[in-house]
Amino acid sequence: MTTNSIEICGISKKFVLRHTRSLKEAFVWIMKGRKGDLSKKFYALNDITLDVAMGESVALLGLNGSGKSTLLKHISGVMLPDTGTVSTRGRVAGLIEVGAGFHPDLSGRDNVYLNGAILGMSKEQIDAAFDSIVAFSEIEEFIDTEVKFYSSGMYLRLAFSVAVHTDPDVFLIDEILAVGDEPFQKKCLAKIKELHAAGKTLIVVSHDLDVVAKVCDRGILMESGHAVMDAPVDEVIARLRS
Repeated sequence: MTTNSIEICGISKKFVLRHTRSLKEAFVWIMKGRKGDLSKKFYALNDITLDVAMGESVALLGLNGSGKSTLLKHISGVMLPDTGTVSTRGRVAGLIEVGAGFHPDLSGRDNVYLNGAILGMSKEQIDAAFDSIVAFSEIEEFIDTEVKFYSSGMYLRLAFSVAVHTDPDVFLIDEILAVGDEPFQKKCLAKIKELHAAGKTLIVVSHDLDVVAKVCDRGILMESGHAVMDAPVDEVIARLRS
């Protein structure tokens, strides 16, 4: 019997867009006793149900605004659904936004401990992994510099290095791999493949279809908050390219 790393059941997420209206429209709205709504609601996710088995590598694909990153944030626990449930098994880590979990006024060293703790590591575990984290990030000479002086690439290096050293059961990756330079991107991809080979579950959001084809086996195509296709990643990529 297959064990699922992720179980998503009927989740929906609605956001409110507030539009700037003309003075005339606002005046009419007030004169009518403020009837009606000057804001617009839309579903970023609409009744999504899917399971991800332990050890699967899944790509969330689709155009901008289709709901990919919102779904990833629900899996990570950064967002909570309006309806439905999200269940995960084991430690979940990854890269949702550059610098997420970092405090700009703390040094890189302090942020390794802060981010590691946020991702569920004990101080003893971070102590043991610290040298390896810094070596992988390749920013040794800046580790005691406040991270507000880091470039986005330096943020990425350190954040990725901390995340992979937490030994996650589920690893989430949003588009931010595009931030690093090419040698570091290749290094990250090699590490991601290593995690997959070790039986970790991967969820990847990326517009780079060539990278997705190398890393993922399964693809889920998102359109307007709906999961409209769930198939081998090559088939989903072919549909996107058609």
